[in-house]
Amino acid sequence: MEKSVAMKHVKIPKDRVGVLIGPDGKTKGHIERRLGVRLLIDSEEGEVEVDDRTSEDPLAQIKAENVVRAIGRGFSPQNAAKLYSDDYYLELLDIHEFTGKNKDHVRRVTGRLVGTGGKTRKLIEDLTGCKISIYGHTVAIIGEIDGLAIAKEACSMILSGSEHASVYRYLENKRREQRLAEFGF
Repeated sequence: MEKSVAMKHVKIPKDRVGVLIGPDGKTKGHIERRLGVRLLIDSEEGEVEVDDRTSEDPLAQIKAENVVRAIGRGFSPQNAAKLYSDDYYLELLDIHEFTGKNKDHVRRVTGRLVGTGGKTRKLIEDLTGCKISIYGHTVAIIGEIDGLAIAKEACSMILSGSEHASVYRYLENKRREQRLAEFGF
């Protein structure tokens, strides 16, 4: 039985196409070999087609789309590669949904999310086990399901205007809850 020919298109920023391809095509080749897919990249438009007809993994197309999308949203190929695993997911937040399209507002809340010297983003990453990339007007998060939900909520709180101290308390409480759950409490 032949697989369906429904190829998916993923649009990424043109300035991220080089990262997706990698030096001498290494990143693109690695994705193709690892997932058994073929990536057809239009560098002029930033369009990427994922052809999974040769893959044996029924989730290969979704995984490839997510890896491509993650690289397009600012992640390094190494961090995006976590998405090969069935245990890791990609979540995208559109900052415009919190601020509108005003560039000054986007820049302001992006600065709040990063924090002084990157402190806020690093704290969210450390306490949730997730990776966060802020690119343009999007926040991308890669992580396992439990940590991902907490990181998404923490980012949403910051983007909505919550005080940093409130978000830090939320993260600490969630971390405490996770530790207690690990020990069966």
